[in-house]
Amino acid sequence: MRAWWLSGALALMFWAQGAVAGTLLVVGDSISAAFGLDSRQGWVALLEKRLEDEGFEHSVVNASISGDTSAGGAARLSALLAEHKPELVIIELGGNDGLRGQPPAQLQQNLASMIDKSQSAGADVLLLGMRLPPNYGARYTTSFAQVFADLAEQKKVPLVPFFLEGVGGVPGMMQADGIHPTESAQAVLLDNVWPTLKPLL
Repeated sequence: MRAWWLSGALALMFWAQGAVAGTLLVVGDSISAAFGLDSRQGWVALLEKRLEDEGFEHSVVNASISGDTSAGGAARLSALLAEHKPELVIIELGGNDGLRGQPPAQLQQNLASMIDKSQSAGADVLLLGMRLPPNYGARYTTSFAQVFADLAEQKKVPLVPFFLEGVGGVPGMMQADGIHPTESAQAVLLDNVWPTLKPLL
């Protein structure tokens, strides 16, 4: 009887330890989908390795799609939340909205919807901010960047102010198209995210 109880207690302990580690869901566009690279070279794959190296047992689901917009992310998020039941949702969207000149107010509405849905599902949210090249005009680029800061304040979610810090516009860090980061930039992207992400784990 005692042996049975001990084995049951050990099983319960290991189950509880496993239950502590949750799922990280990354909902992004081509930047997180590692466009132009092997997916194993992307910053999300590097994140998986860092989690393992630092002793975290979280699993990572990369639900990023090249070309996706905030509207697309908002439309598919409910199904992703139901399927994966994440502990944390990392939202990396908005770049394609900006490149297409879509209204910042629409971007803000879509991202707010994603944050609300994630929080209602019991997940924390990390928002990755984006900025646009200056050729889009000062008024538009300022309004675009402000969307992320305003949402972080309004929704009380942590923010990486500029996900492409040290990458965007830096020689050798962008592919020939000038839009997508190179392989060597992926570690920089992870380093941009990690200080804000780690306390949420």
